[in-house]
Amino acid sequence: MKFSAVALLCLLVVTGCCAPSSPPPQQGSTPSTTSGKTIEFLFSLLEAHAKKEWGDKDYVEAGKHRYVKYIDGYRTRAHIDFDQGEIYVSTVSRWSAKDKLRKAIVHTLLMPADPKDAELFSDKEAVISGQPFLLGQVVDHEGQPIRWEWRAGRYADYLIANKLQEKKLKNGNTAYYVKIDMVSDHLEQREYKYASLVQAAAKRYGLSEDLIYAVIKTESSFNPYAVSHAGAYGLMQVIPKTAGADVFKLVKNKPGIPTKEYLFDPANNIDTGAAYLYILKTRYLRDVKHPTSRHFSMISAYNGGTGGVLATFDKDRKRAMSKLNATSPRGVYNALTTKHPKDEARRYLQKVLYFQKEFTDNF
Repeated sequence: MKFSAVALLCLLVVTGCCAPSSPPPQQGSTPSTTSGKTIEFLFSLLEAHAKKEWGDKDYVEAGKHRYVKYIDGYRTRAHIDFDQGEIYVSTVSRWSAKDKLRKAIVHTLLMPADPKDAELFSDKEAVISGQPFLLGQVVDHEGQPIRWEWRAGRYADYLIANKLQEKKLKNGNTAYYVKIDMVSDHLEQREYKYASLVQAAAKRYGLSEDLIYAVIKTESSFNPYAVSHAGAYGLMQVIPKTAGADVFKLVKNKPGIPTKEYLFDPANNIDTGAAYLYILKTRYLRDVKHPTSRHFSMISAYNGGTGGVLATFDKDRKRAMSKLNATSPRGVYNALTTKHPKDEARRYLQKVLYFQKEFTDNF
């Protein structure tokens, strides 16, 4: 990458470390009321069903960096921790537990690369089709990638025969489970899956590829199934009624808002997230004069909203913009990472810049 943001980041490390007159809607933190109620309802419904089987203490739900899928009347689940590179497939079924576990292992290993039919909020089984999402990210006991059902079934039999564990849950049920370690470069493999989509979006919206990569890694660890209570979906955690609506209106000239199925599609998600970064850069934050300060502000606004960026400098928007422009890029970085109204947004800018430098060095 060739702009001064990374150079400034290097200095900061060495020394210690998508416009209308009203603030644009916030992307990635607080959803609109309708959007929030919809996804909160889905989460609450899932929680109510699953806790009947797993109890309060052992219930696990899907998140930004975590895939969780319940099947079999919510008695069997798959849990992928993309940060740790660990997969747990478990069941609390009292009948034919090994059979239920075997089926869940096979379905997890062959889960589709396209998450639009994932059925994350119900116990309905996802349709197995196409190339498995985990292909190459997991190998069987013979060190072979798992593409076909026969190999997945054979590996499931091996795991149940040799790696089966059990755990007494707090609610009195017994869980039977296996743990599967992902390969060491599982994150890099997911990155490569979306290289062409990132390249196309970067070219389309005049953004650097490493910025898009860094946002995806921060938002989801390249988990296309990512969801959050904020109402965000997919790789770049786009909220339909905020960032999605802005992109449809201001970039795509389309009515309405994107559906969750639309945003679960990796190509649509990366395009929408990149388009929102473009909106932040060229519309909502166009009055930020220094390109590096604008870069920092754009990243911070992707998570905490343009209003949060300006509120860091002053409650009045015009005075805030004047103060921001009167501050050096280093000062803007320091303010956004120490004085932003929201702790999450402070950490967000640090993470994205760190990952952006990482991708810049690697490409």
